[in-house]
Amino acid sequence: MTGKAKPKKHTAKELAAKLDAATTNRGGGKAGQADRTGQVKGGHAKLECPHCKITAPDVKTMQIHHDSKHPKIQFDESKLNNLHATIPAAESSMPRPGIRGSLKK
Repeated sequence: MTGKAKPKKHTAKELAAKLDAATTNRGGGKAGQADRTGQVKGGHAKLECPHCKITAPDVKTMQIHHDSKHPKIQFDESKLNNLHATIPAAESSMPRPGIRGSLKK
């Protein structure tokens, strides 16, 4: 609690956290959308569920999804859609979304 008529000042930790939040790529926006849909090679959305079209980064995560959302259907790894194989690789000059870092510095 602050004293009488003493405004609370911003700490260095708080300012550093604000700067980090403003300049770090968190996977949102257009770059994050491309990452989530698997349009950019190197994105996190590698596999697509053949039943509900939800994406997952690997087989283990897709199996967890399948066991919880489609328990009556048997899991078959060969039926999964590999989005990285179907979509051609994008330009290498584009920044990859989902990787910690920023262009705003």
